[in-house]
Amino acid sequence: MGDRQNRVGSKIGGAGVAGASESNVDRRERLRKLALETIDLAKDPYFMRNHLGSYECKLCLTLHTNEGSYLAHTQGKKHQTNLGRRAAKDAMEKPDAMAPLTAAQQQALKSSSTSSTVPSFKRNIIKIGLPGYKVTKIRDPTSRQVGLLFEIAYPEIGQGIEPRYRFMSAYEQQIQAPNKAHQYLVIAAEPYETISFKVQSRDIDRAEEKLWSHWDVDQKMYTMQFFFKNDQRLLSSSRMESAPGYNSAAAGGGAPGASGSQMANPLNPFHAPMRTVA
Repeated sequence: MGDRQNRVGSKIGGAGVAGASESNVDRRERLRKLALETIDLAKDPYFMRNHLGSYECKLCLTLHTNEGSYLAHTQGKKHQTNLGRRAAKDAMEKPDAMAPLTAAQQQALKSSSTSSTVPSFKRNIIKIGLPGYKVTKIRDPTSRQVGLLFEIAYPEIGQGIEPRYRFMSAYEQQIQAPNKAHQYLVIAAEPYETISFKVQSRDIDRAEEKLWSHWDVDQKMYTMQFFFKNDQRLLSSSRMESAPGYNSAAAGGGAPGASGSQMANPLNPFHAPMRTVA
């Protein structure tokens, strides 16, 4: 075939009319250059860079290899249509404050003003850090129950606010991997950060004298105490040791050859004594 482009008498740039694909490429390039001059990507709420290094449009859920491709997309029909839909939705959800109220809105406003219920508002509290605390292990001398005593200082607590606590399961939190062997004691008081303590996942004795809390307004000190319920196996062991006829010396390793002596059975979880044959 002959060279039709560089033949004698041919005009440079005088090729045929550009096709649809060439025109589309040129149009997108012009839109990209225009967007680079007018749009600041740092202020675009729908522009996001993912962990793969590419770019995404959070409004249209499209993926782009570079910033130019994203800017060309913002000037396209799909992005502009979604922007209009989003603006219309926001206008419906947040009506203009200066617009006149409809009859239904006026009736709802009158009914809310006459009712005794008070509307709730979300408060934005600025947290000031973690409080100081002290944890002490305790034991009841009578019931032999073990427990914990918490002393937490809130010197900058808000006016009229009293600390609160609750026990939370390990499956309710999302900070650590759930472990059924532990539970959490959560204590909160604004404007301090909420703190939690990981304790054993055992039953809590909720008797009034076992589980209690106190807020000292003058010292700004919150005290909280609780006891675990005793394990039934430990209770059986202590009752067996206090029973008459139980020889603690023999159970602890006395001479097995003596007639009528007792020794502890290592296979018995309740430490019941076992008599030897004379």
